[in-house]
Amino acid sequence: MDLEALAWQIFLLTGPAENILSVTHCMTRLRLVLQHKDAAMITSLGKLPGVLGVHDAGEELQIILGPGRVDKVTSAYEALAAKKGSAPAASPEQSGNHIEAERSMPASQTPVIGDGKALHEKIRARNATPIKLLFKRIASIFIPLIPAFIACGLISGLLNVAGKTDPALTQTSLYQLLAIAGNTVFWGMNLFVGYNAAKEFGGTPIIGGILGALISHPALASVQLGSEALVPGRGGVIAVLLVAALQAVLEKCLRRIIPDMFSLFLTPLFTFLLAETAAICILQPLGGLISDTIGSAATSAIGSGGAITGFILGGAWLPMVMLGIHQTFTPIHAELLSRYGVTILLPVLAMAGGGQVGASLAVYCRTRNHLLKKTIASALPVGIMGVGEPLIYGVTLPLGKPFLGACIGGAFGGAVQASFMVGAATLGISGLPLAAATDQIPIYLLGLVTAYISGFAATWLLGFDDPPEEDRTPDTANE
Repeated sequence: MDLEALAWQIFLLTGPAENILSVTHCMTRLRLVLQHKDAAMITSLGKLPGVLGVHDAGEELQIILGPGRVDKVTSAYEALAAKKGSAPAASPEQSGNHIEAERSMPASQTPVIGDGKALHEKIRARNATPIKLLFKRIASIFIPLIPAFIACGLISGLLNVAGKTDPALTQTSLYQLLAIAGNTVFWGMNLFVGYNAAKEFGGTPIIGGILGALISHPALASVQLGSEALVPGRGGVIAVLLVAALQAVLEKCLRRIIPDMFSLFLTPLFTFLLAETAAICILQPLGGLISDTIGSAATSAIGSGGAITGFILGGAWLPMVMLGIHQTFTPIHAELLSRYGVTILLPVLAMAGGGQVGASLAVYCRTRNHLLKKTIASALPVGIMGVGEPLIYGVTLPLGKPFLGACIGGAFGGAVQASFMVGAATLGISGLPLAAATDQIPIYLLGLVTAYISGFAATWLLGFDDPPEEDRTPDTANE
């Protein structure tokens, strides 16, 4: 289906525009906050060609479209949703009773896109714990950086392979320039994190960016406080997050105190000076302590626990995703990348996707349901490439036992990765493409194959209730 046409079909089911409070997207999902939604809408959305799956996450309705496509569909959908007062020409049977309910609402009580921020915040507060919201906010700081991590991580990974294949290449200018390119995201990470964190916490983004630059500045090494020289970049992204949060608080306070006629000059000056002082004297050492603790805990857990730690993490990852607590790992990945250049957690956790592939293959081999076979056949390629939502929500989770089989596959694959402490120089990708960004490609591939085989075997042995042909809805059809 043409992506603009797909956006229109989604709008027909979720509109009118007055029903849409918020439109956002991540790497694979169109995320909607709606005034009204119902089971009929969700079922109809799942049947649209091009929709890989639909997940009702409480506050959000998440429509799984896949990487690349989600950006274009979201852009087209936002253009439709921005037309206030528009009502899709869809019958109640097509789009559910929510449309009729919206049309009957008085105009003064009908929220419109762009005006539903307060209600959205109330929904979030009702459906999420403070801890979940905190980690979700922190994760959103790093999400815009994922394309940079992918680009630089793949460059570094491929250079690593080329350098081991032919050591003479490392002396060439091209290799050295590409090595610099692969390291760029780490060189500028504190600036990017500071900018995004200040924006997320409600401060001026560019001040957050220069504070991140300040605590990374090489000249700090020439300055001594007491008997100790300052350490550029100490505390990594943890220190930057702390400084940006303080900056936002200081800035808001100063804007209330400083007269408007002087605010343009004095607010940024005093915000920077006060935050700078706190950063150098308190927050950078505190961030260093937290950073050291995170780095030591992660490396020690995998280094000493080995296969057992990998087995537990790989097996628990899918349930953590379902519970929404997987976002806690995003800043940990970023900190490990900042400190060591690789994260040893990502290859372990990525094995959960391998378990999904193996479990889905077992279902494909055993089921007699033609529509289920078709769903799996359409979702497997993207699953192998690291996009697991279609297999989770369209195959393993609805069937129950195959989801457990996928967790078992992820556990065995994670055990292999942890045993050899495989590291990845990126985040945001998984599956087969992640191999190019790892420092031990053959071992990573061995772990991935182990996850495939284990997930397949576990699901085959556990079995499942094969759905009758007429009961199986094509909620992830992608033809």
